[in-house]
Amino acid sequence: MTNTTDTIAAIATPAGAGGVGIIRISGPNATVIAQKISRLDQQQVRHVHFATFKNQQQQTIDSGLVLYFQGPASFTGEDVIEIQGHGGQVVMNMLLKEVIRLGARMARPGEFTERAFLNEKIDLVQAEAIADVITSGSEQAVLASQRSLQGAFSKRINDILMRLIETRVWVESAIDFPEEEIDFLSDKGLKDQLSNLNQALKTTLAKTQTGVVLNQGISIAIIGKPNAGKSSLLNCLTEEDTAIISEVAGTTRDVIKEDIVIAGIPVRLIDTAGIHETDNPIEQQGIQRALKVKQQADVVLHVIDGSDSNTVEVSQDKNHITVINKSDLLVADKSYPAGVQVVSAKKKEGIDQLRQAIVEQVTSGGLNENSFTARQRHIEQLKLTQQHIDAAEVQLSHNQGELSAEELRLAQNTLNEITGAFNSDDLLGEIFSSFCIGK
Repeated sequence: MTNTTDTIAAIATPAGAGGVGIIRISGPNATVIAQKISRLDQQQVRHVHFATFKNQQQQTIDSGLVLYFQGPASFTGEDVIEIQGHGGQVVMNMLLKEVIRLGARMARPGEFTERAFLNEKIDLVQAEAIADVITSGSEQAVLASQRSLQGAFSKRINDILMRLIETRVWVESAIDFPEEEIDFLSDKGLKDQLSNLNQALKTTLAKTQTGVVLNQGISIAIIGKPNAGKSSLLNCLTEEDTAIISEVAGTTRDVIKEDIVIAGIPVRLIDTAGIHETDNPIEQQGIQRALKVKQQADVVLHVIDGSDSNTVEVSQDKNHITVINKSDLLVADKSYPAGVQVVSAKKKEGIDQLRQAIVEQVTSGGLNENSFTARQRHIEQLKLTQQHIDAAEVQLSHNQGELSAEELRLAQNTLNEITGAFNSDDLLGEIFSSFCIGK
């Protein structure tokens, strides 16, 4: 855990040259350090002060601005000073070196946000959302991250938590008063409450999975036989001449990767070599790589040459989308199974519908103004919470009140881990270590 008696400091702006660079200081000695380096007698709260920053030898390092945020009304909940100077790497390092000499220590990655969490300025979901805002790969992801930062995801979790606590109190009360004539454990209202709780968890889990997609993005593998039009489809989706296309089968022999955004979702598109029987050792290597990419991808676009196939085999794998290419060469009245996407990469027809099919494949009901970002750990904890709720329902059906109450207690602890109301040092260390220094 953070030693909050320390004063920490770090450069809060990216490395390199820029118009402005910022040193952030937080802790009990922040104002004293600022006074010494700026020679300002005092700083007025939430006012901007111009100052000249000097080192121990009274040499001028830089000139700029000093901002003072008094705790607990600050980001970390402590006294916070921001020193704004010219954005050069050398000058920023010189300023930071002087701040550390005056009594601060170098902040660990994510330590400012960690202190905000420990001082109850934000919960753990909001802390993670700060990192998500910084690393967002699309405009939609930024907006969704901001909704998580403003508490949209936390509110959803806390609403479920309140329902869970009410249910747990009901069960615990029934256990504590067994002499009552009414069998509270057999009450239909209790069973309905557990069922509604379970449904709320399922709905939240689906939205959380969409949040993970927005946060982490997805990988899409384009597979199929040679000359099915895989590279042409890649070029359609990227809207660039990313891959070489040719009438000659087997033009693509290696994996081609391209990062794009589809409907706000960061996507890594992967074009692969055509999968077919061959004795050519180079083609065999390309095919092996294609099969490996297929196994690891979140979504697989199985491209079929529609002009060369009378029957279409639709994959039963959940992450597969069958794509019939070269629709401009197809018989007009030919029909295909539900879910099959018919496109013409050459004429760029059906591409928007394919994009929509991809979005529906990886999200729950698509993206909207209520979407929020989430992480894989949130999904795992929601699933574990649901397992405990399921077990509580089973125990309750067998009139085992004590066992049902224990499962509800475990469910509550697991759910609390999402927002950090119940946590371990190891969990906090893993989360905040992924932040950049200065945040």
